[in-house]
Amino acid sequence: MSLLIGILSGLAAILLKNLTHFVEEQSTRVLFGSISADIPFLLPLAGIFITVLFVKYIVKQDIGHGVSKILFAISRRKGHLKPHNTWTSMVASSITVGTGGSVGLEAPIVLTGASIGSNIGRILKFNYKTIVLLVGCGAAGAIAGIFKAPIAALVFAVEVLMLDLTTWSIVPLLLSTVTAATLAYFLLGEEVVFSFTISEPFVLTNFPYYILLGVFTGLISIYFTRTNNWVEHQMGRIKKPYLRTLTGGLLVSGLIFVMPQLFGEGYITLRTLLTGHSSELFNGTFFEGISQNAYFVIIFFLMLIFFKVIAMALTTGSGGIGGIFAPSLFVGGMSGVTLAKFLNTFTPVTVSENNFALVGMAGVMSGVMFAPLTGIFLIAEITGGYALFIPLIITATVSYLTILGVERQSIYTRRLAERGELITHHKDKAVLSMLRVKDVLEKDFQRVLEDGKLSDLVKAIAKSKRNIFPVINDEKELVGIIRLDDIRDIIFNTELYDKVEIPELMSVPQTTISLGDSMEKALETFEHTDSWNLPVVDENNHYVGFISRSKIFTSYRNLLKEFSDD
Repeated sequence: MSLLIGILSGLAAILLKNLTHFVEEQSTRVLFGSISADIPFLLPLAGIFITVLFVKYIVKQDIGHGVSKILFAISRRKGHLKPHNTWTSMVASSITVGTGGSVGLEAPIVLTGASIGSNIGRILKFNYKTIVLLVGCGAAGAIAGIFKAPIAALVFAVEVLMLDLTTWSIVPLLLSTVTAATLAYFLLGEEVVFSFTISEPFVLTNFPYYILLGVFTGLISIYFTRTNNWVEHQMGRIKKPYLRTLTGGLLVSGLIFVMPQLFGEGYITLRTLLTGHSSELFNGTFFEGISQNAYFVIIFFLMLIFFKVIAMALTTGSGGIGGIFAPSLFVGGMSGVTLAKFLNTFTPVTVSENNFALVGMAGVMSGVMFAPLTGIFLIAEITGGYALFIPLIITATVSYLTILGVERQSIYTRRLAERGELITHHKDKAVLSMLRVKDVLEKDFQRVLEDGKLSDLVKAIAKSKRNIFPVINDEKELVGIIRLDDIRDIIFNTELYDKVEIPELMSVPQTTISLGDSMEKALETFEHTDSWNLPVVDENNHYVGFISRSKIFTSYRNLLKEFSDD
């Protein structure tokens, strides 16, 4: 299955690159054709608008934030992804990126590959653990197909998708990634995204400056993460979808009009940087006259870093489909070159701009994605060797530690972690994240009406196998609880049946659990109240049932066995 998924995810990656190239080629024809000069300026807006229409009227479901969607499926949906995810994110992202949307294709193709693995596992009725492994195989195969980097793709599955790297999983993951990468070599040649041969070796005396680069890229990663979240939040406050698309699309179009380097993924700009022709970035732009002034070049590169993140967040916030993988490489490369130019211009130090660009990519990827190993091995593999392995390790590690002091979650996992829906390498927390309140809900409790009497309670006791009785009012709201132990001394006194009313017998519950609460919160409530059973209510405060320590423990053990058993 992993071999088959490697073939399919590799083919999907190749198809996506060609589809995006086709869309971009047609966009370029429009850009330089005899069509009105106003249309090229609005090209990114048009692409985002078409994407929004495609998602709204054809897909009819949200397909954005691909990696977060995979993590949610693993932790909350038993690894199941919708069948349409095998193709919809490819179509949507090719339209967005091909027309200039300032995002990457990697997250959509990772979602496609993961969906291929998920649906094959679901069709063959594999268990949870096997389906999650096939999801990882598909995602890793897609990354390997894009970058022809099988080891980095495998590490991505472990670091970002949080799969356990065991003897049971490593062989299928390797088969999938090597198959996809080999297919990409065969059908696309050596240069898949971009390739680069290191011509300047690592100089040991530059060791401190790679530490400095790690701190710099870590700070850039903090800016990247927080700005992305802030811009998307601001865009989300625009409640009318088409107004949101118009606003974001126009802003993206305006930024690309002023800085054409922000068009699409940005790999063309990275190639220009890595070949030592950074002055060509100014050709045909408003900044062409400053390309010989080192001070202005540094300022311009800082502007590219600053506005690339904003353009990316505006693209996704206004309805475009794409990921942060390529933008993080773009920002990392620009960060490395900017720091190298600063050192070469203002200090007596001489450092390699090319090497700093490559290592900077690993630094920002490490910080933004919380994935230092992925950044290290990806740059090592696309450069065809490990000549920069030491500076890659230094910068990626320092960058990760820098952002770790400020942010506790990556850009992919922040929202899921806040909702308690994130699976982790910590087995106990991972299993808890997969348990939901409704999975352990017990409903076989006899209800008693608030306006009833002891006689009504006795009838409920006769029918019940439980020793707890929820009291509800006419609106089905939980108003109290009666425990059999508390009324044992009067239930056989028939003289009191029509005299004692229910409110005299009930106690107000210490607290309630909501159906939407996480299992961690439920367990904290159990510990705080020292209760064995807790009542559960819905969003309207209507009583729905109870959860118990024993039911949670039984479900936990069963899930842990399924999760861990090789």
